[in-house]
Amino acid sequence: MDFAFDARTEELREALLAFMTERVYPAEEIAHEQLAAQDSPWVHPPIVHELRAEARERGLWNFFLPDAEYGAGLTNLQYAPLAEITGRSPHLAPLALNCNAPDTGNMEVLYQFATDEQKKRWLEPLLAGEIHSAFAMTEPAVASSDATNVETRIRREGDEYVISGHKWYISGAMNPDCAIFIVMGKTDPDHEDIRRQQSMILVPRDTPGLMVKRAMTVYGFEDHLHGGHAEVFFDDVRVPVTNLIGEEGGGFAIAQARLGPGRIHHCMRLIGMAEKTIELMCRRAVSRTAFGKALAQQGVVQNWIADARVQVEQLRLLVLKTAWLMDTVGNRGAHTEIQAIKIAVPRAVVAIIDRAIQLHGAAGVSQDTPLTDLYASARSLQLADGPDEVHQRSLARRELKKYL
Repeated sequence: MDFAFDARTEELREALLAFMTERVYPAEEIAHEQLAAQDSPWVHPPIVHELRAEARERGLWNFFLPDAEYGAGLTNLQYAPLAEITGRSPHLAPLALNCNAPDTGNMEVLYQFATDEQKKRWLEPLLAGEIHSAFAMTEPAVASSDATNVETRIRREGDEYVISGHKWYISGAMNPDCAIFIVMGKTDPDHEDIRRQQSMILVPRDTPGLMVKRAMTVYGFEDHLHGGHAEVFFDDVRVPVTNLIGEEGGGFAIAQARLGPGRIHHCMRLIGMAEKTIELMCRRAVSRTAFGKALAQQGVVQNWIADARVQVEQLRLLVLKTAWLMDTVGNRGAHTEIQAIKIAVPRAVVAIIDRAIQLHGAAGVSQDTPLTDLYASARSLQLADGPDEVHQRSLARRELKKYL
């Protein structure tokens, strides 16, 4: 691996850093003020639309798709340092660049598996930032870490599919601009191969029988800017058979294809969140005095900061290696590394943020710093896209196979 950024990456980094300094960071407080003043906290405040328009004008748009016809044409290795920068403002920056979950993963699904008609109707407006989307897989009644457990039923009746099921923590669904749901359910629950029982289907938001019941909180936060996390019911929802993504029985494979890139995108942004946290730790340490000397002179605080720096450097290298492997040998060839970063990065970043909260004292658990929000985001990623234990189980099995 060459650790230097290539010319394109460096050019985009400089442009993105300038955009963050000039527009995104100053907009953070404005966004919260505008949200509080609106009738609905789920509608994007005006500042978000301004940022998205300007980002697109500056060429800071759709970094995540490698195909230049649809996205920026960047490799994973080129995208990684850019995604890290956006992690320093995790609720606003990815959204401003149209690189926010769950839209990115849904666009990747449509890019890889959708028909031309489906791409025209849903992918193109998503790429243009005209609508948002949701990915409906997780269910409250089953252990959804094992996707074969999904109970939502998709049955065919003539030229229609009828969908019945109960989902929750469906990211983005509270935003009224969330126009399309990608729903995972079982089309053939009796198939002998449990990984061929599931399919994925497109369900427009305004389809009769689809009900977004309520917002789910994450450690008390609702994540208004990203459309929250909703509990959703599908009560005999009917859509044309042409809304099927790929083929019947292909849902599990599509889910795996979607979640791989999503995991590295999350980890890229987590590195940026960790860098933001270290900055907050250092500023706090040099500005506060306890027992006659600055916190920065306390040995335990120095250890926290040193350990955090070492961890971030290690994690960044592992993420960059994973991105490089995905570019050179594909997602399957990088399977071990994708799981490794999904285990290691959220866990380490949670620990770094926890120490930063301790260093800030009462301020660390208050609304006056972003630390509790950062903690909630990082901690939830130990569950999202598969909990740590599922990835550890799979990774251990792969290692043990070498000795059997």
